Amino acid sequence: MKKMFSLLIWISYLALATPAMSADFASVQLQQFPTLQPVSLQGLNNGKPSYVKLWASWCQPCLEQMPHFQKLQQSYGDKVNFVAINININEERDAIRQVIKRFGLTMPVWLDQQGKIALALGLVGTPMSVLINSQGQQVYSTHESDQALDTLLAKLAAGQQLPPADNSSLSIAAQQQLLAPFTKGEHLLFFSASWCDWYLAESRPAMSAHCKVAQQGLNKLAAEFPAQHWQGVVNHLWTDDKALNDFIALYQLKVPFQIDSGGVLFQHFNVREIPVLLKIKDGKTVARITDFNDMAKVRLMLQQTKAL
Repeated sequence: MKKMFSLLIWISYLALATPAMSADFASVQLQQFPTLQPVSLQGLNNGKPSYVKLWASWCQPCLEQMPHFQKLQQSYGDKVNFVAINININEERDAIRQVIKRFGLTMPVWLDQQGKIALALGLVGTPMSVLINSQGQQVYSTHESDQALDTLLAKLAAGQQLPPADNSSLSIAAQQQLLAPFTKGEHLLFFSASWCDWYLAESRPAMSAHCKVAQQGLNKLAAEFPAQHWQGVVNHLWTDDKALNDFIALYQLKVPFQIDSGGVLFQHFNVREIPVLLKIKDGKTVARITDFNDMAKVRLMLQQTKAL
């Protein structure tokens, strides 16, 4: 309960923050659910504004907002493009189907298979609602589903051309700087999230247990390969320095950890499932480990050098 309260406080903080956004977000390729046909925001009706919601089936606040999202679709669907974009982290296709059925969603559901739209829109936590005017400019983003959102959406639906939000995106140079340490030499990157053990406990108990096993065994695994350069990376969603420090203390982690700024490392190394351990050689993934129950197999994979 205490952790859930802390998460709600963090979500409230996020609602006050304006995420960074790339001007190229409209051209990011996504996939339609369930056909997996390629789609993009650029392909929507350019004569209409758009309402995009980023969500996950295991995100409780996302599910709480779905009835309101569907109601808005019914009210403004003829004047506004509605799209529900699943962020595709630790996701299950059947769970997506269940959400669609449970809430009777009638808007298109798309998948951010590689995390590119999340990076482009500066996602820092789900649910995230983004309003885009008819000129393809982001005018508002929020983690709340409230009167402020309704008012701005009504203005867009009425034909008002709201001004673009004053956002600054994470530049290519900044992204390259974050990736630079891993472009040369060998590295073992352990990807997880500060919340995957407890936040997924009810919605995804098997995933939660898997997170615990991997995180509890990380110190021992690192001790068996002391010559390797280890680096832990936690997902930036709902995570700040305190959350990271609490996570490190809980598991008494010896491996150095960092928050993945803007989701750059997750996107670059195509991490869509956590926890995962990647062996990186000169910037390329040569081993990807997701099963931490069989340590003999883990050790064998860490000795591989052939690129996947």
